[in-house]
Order: sequence, then C-alpha cells, then structure tokens
Amino acid sequence: MTSFGLLDTSIFVIYCVLVVGLGLWVSREKKGVKKDAKDYFLASKALPWWAVGASLIASNISAEQFIGMSGSGYAIGMGIASYEFMAALTLILVAMFFLPIYLHRGIYTMPQFLEQRFDKRVKTLMAVFWLIVFVFVNLTSILYLGALALENMMGVDFLWGVVGLAVFALVYSLYGGLKAVAWTDVIQVVFLIGGGLVTTYVAFQLLGEGSFVNGIKELAARAPEKFDMILEKGVHMIPDGKGGLKDAYIDLPGLGVLIGGLWVANLYYWGCNQYIIQRALASKSLDQAQKGLVFAGFLKLLLPLIIVIPGIICFVMVKDGMIPDIGKSDNAYPTLLNMVPAGVKGLAFAALVAAIVSSLASMMNSISSIFTLDIYKPYINKNASETHVVTVGRLTSVVALIIAGCIAPMLVGLDQAFQYIQEFTGFVSPGALAIFLAGFFYKRATSNGALAAAVGTFAFSLLFKFAFPEVPFMDRMAYVFLLCFALIVIFALIEKKPVNTGNVTYPKGLFKTTTAFKIGALLIVAILIFLYAIWW
Repeated sequence: MTSFGLLDTSIFVIYCVLVVGLGLWVSREKKGVKKDAKDYFLASKALPWWAVGASLIASNISAEQFIGMSGSGYAIGMGIASYEFMAALTLILVAMFFLPIYLHRGIYTMPQFLEQRFDKRVKTLMAVFWLIVFVFVNLTSILYLGALALENMMGVDFLWGVVGLAVFALVYSLYGGLKAVAWTDVIQVVFLIGGGLVTTYVAFQLLGEGSFVNGIKELAARAPEKFDMILEKGVHMIPDGKGGLKDAYIDLPGLGVLIGGLWVANLYYWGCNQYIIQRALASKSLDQAQKGLVFAGFLKLLLPLIIVIPGIICFVMVKDGMIPDIGKSDNAYPTLLNMVPAGVKGLAFAALVAAIVSSLASMMNSISSIFTLDIYKPYINKNASETHVVTVGRLTSVVALIIAGCIAPMLVGLDQAFQYIQEFTGFVSPGALAIFLAGFFYKRATSNGALAAAVGTFAFSLLFKFAFPEVPFMDRMAYVFLLCFALIVIFALIEKKPVNTGNVTYPKGLFKTTTAFKIGALLIVAILIFLYAIWW
C-alpha cells in the first residue's frame, strides 16, 4: 500500500480542483441560452485538433492500461506494446477513410450512420447492443478496475472507491456534456502523460542506483528477452492466472499481430466506436479532426514508455533481488509506485485517477448520446424539444452510472475479469467492423446482410471458441471478420437489390488530406518501422 505525505496530497488536491473547476467553467451557459443537443453531445462542434487528440487518449487510457499493461510488460515484455503501436497506425487510416464519411454525413452517433446506410432495424439492433455493452461491460469494468486499483495502491475501501470515482466523474461532466469532458481531458492527459513519464524516469533511476542513463543500460542488458516484439511459439511462458503457465503466443500470435486480428480490434475500436469517435465528430472541421487523430497517434507511440516499460523494470528488479517477489504480474505498477519519492507519488496517483475518471465521463456521455438520440427521441418522444433531449441525456448518464456502480462489486469474485471483458468485446468487433466497412465501400451491401453479420459475429466466435480452442484469440477475430464480410457479400449476391448510389457516392476530393497531415502520418509510419526493426 502506498503512503501519502503532505506534498503528495497537495498535488492530488490541486489536480482535483483544476479538473472540477475547468469542467464547471466550460459548462456555464450564457444568460438566456440553453444547451441544445449539438452543444451537449458534440461540444458545439468547436473542438480544435489538440483537444480532439488529448481527449481521445484520455478516454482510451484507464486503470487497465496502467495496471494490466504494466503487468503484461512484467510477464511478456514489449510484445504487449503492439496494442499501442498498431493503434497509432490505425488512427491514420481512420482519419483518412472513416472520418471524411462520418463528417460528410453530419451524424451525431454511430447508429445514425447505420440507419442512413442500411435501415432502422440495423440501427436499433446495434444501438441496443452498444448500450448493453457500454453499461454492463465497459462502464462497469472501468469502475471495477479503477476501484480495485485504488484499493490495492492506496488502501481505499472498494465500495468507497466506486462511489468516489462515480461522483468525481459526475461532478465535472454531467452538466456540461462532451464539452466539459473534452476540455478537462486536456488537463487529464497532461497529468496522465506527465505523471507517467516522471514515474518511469524515477523507475529507471532506481534500477540504475541513482543514474537514469545507467538504468537504461541495465534494463537492456538484464532483460533482452523482454524486448521481442514478435513472439515465437513455445518461447515465452507466462502465468495463466490459475497457478500454472501458458504460452504467451496464444495472446500475441507472432506475425498474426501485425497482419491479423489486431487490425480488427483496432479498426473497430478507433473507427466504429461511439465512445472514441465522438471526439472527432465534435471537431471544428475535417482538417482539425484529422490532425487531432495524428496527434493522438504520436501520443500512442509514447504510451508504452509509461505503461509497459515500468513493468519490465519491475521484472528486472525482482529478477536481480533488488526487491522481493511481487506475486501477481499486475502488482508491478503498484509496487513501483510504492517506491517512488514524495511528490512523485501524488503526481503518479493523479495520473491514474485522471485515466479512470476521464474514461468514466467519456463512456457516460456516449451512453447518453446513443440512448437519447437513437432510442428515446425516435421511439419514445418524437416531439422532444432540444432542452428536453439534453435533460434526458443527463438523467441517462446518472442512471447508467448507478447501474454500473451496483454491478461493479459483483465482479470482485471473478478471476481475470478484464480478460473476460476483452474476449466478450472481441465477439462483437469482427461483425461490427464488417458492417461498417461494407457500409462505407461496398455499394451492393444490403440491410439483411448487415443483420446477418451482426448475428454471425456471435455464432462464429462461439464456434471457434469451443470447437477450435487452440486458435489464438487474435487470429479468431480475423477469421470471424472474414466470415462476416462473406455473409454480407452472399446476401448481396442473392438479393440482387438495386444499388442506392446516394448512400455510397461521395463528393470528389472527400478523401484528400493536407500536407501537415501527410507529414505527421509519414513520421508515425517511419517511427513504427524503426521500432519494429530494432525490437523484431
């Protein structure tokens, strides 16, 4: 358990005051003016590129990255960083090919795109699915893992951790909506990146016995096996969470990481996920949105230094007897946090809380957007005024958080809850990505084909899980994606419906990008080639 001194407490209090203060300040309304749906759900479409990029990263990073990926760094090494590195490349593709279509259509939510391209059945089915997953899986898991991290690292009672995180997220985000979330995310990401980098710097100093440079040299010399980006079968054995060992290849299947299922997971997450893409939809323009995604891509390249390297450092310190055995791999980050000096602890703790509450606030806003705009207004109250819609959105956020807060304590008895959550999401992402890609670029794709893919993603995933358990989870996602897309093509060929060219015809030059975007994208690609070349 980490002990806090006056300096640590002061830093954390300053962080809290800054976030709440800015959230309330940007949420204020001009006299006589009430927020409408565009203000509340899309931040008045006024976000500049740097706010878009910062909000993307703050929403993406939560307790599971700080705790879980540091633990994976301890057990596996830099191989787990492929999730971050490949995300940087994915952000470029989403900015080039997904965002222009979304912004051209002027949508507020992902289900709205599905209705425009297919029909209300597809929209409603996916909207209901997303609400179930966002509330009962994502929001609940963020609360659970966040409260668990606070309990393990600070000794905060789990239930009080759930309540505290929920109230904190509500206080600064409920009234202002996405505008409050996005602008406070700028502060959140400063603490997240700054606190994480300081913690890593101190960890290198500890390893190098006071010297940062010596720490880097010692890490490279003592754990070369932890810097394999592409894992070989049967080489890296890690704890299975049940007292035994398993081959890490089952989680990171060699070249399959670069050319297989990780593309499915990343393209779905960054390109078809309301929770993430909503920031880009709220940008001032397509150019600003694209620059924001490139900025987020550069931050993703930096994140392994913050959330993976500390785990490897902890591994070396345990291996060389500098510290006692830490037990579970996920104890790596809390162990290091307990070793850093006063002041750094407060900053690191603020970084962790920033990651958790920004994810909570973002998820709440996405839930309220989909329920209010895709379920409530079309089916429950078609004549709802703009002010009423905003009120329903706020109530939805509160109800969703209460439901998640009640469910979160029930996850305590689960073994490796986060792994189960990841696998459940992986049942859906292949079919959802197939539907969106077909909707973008396959003119003959039909509504019935999209519905078949939505059902098929579950059926095919279950088939592979139980009939072919030896197939790595990441490879399974790739196979299911191909099968779901094949279903869409088969339905198109069978139905032979006339093509509605208006749904898939785009203005000339829609996919053109600026010189600044091209330079940023090429830099990201060059850095990735360099990293994989030296750590192959």
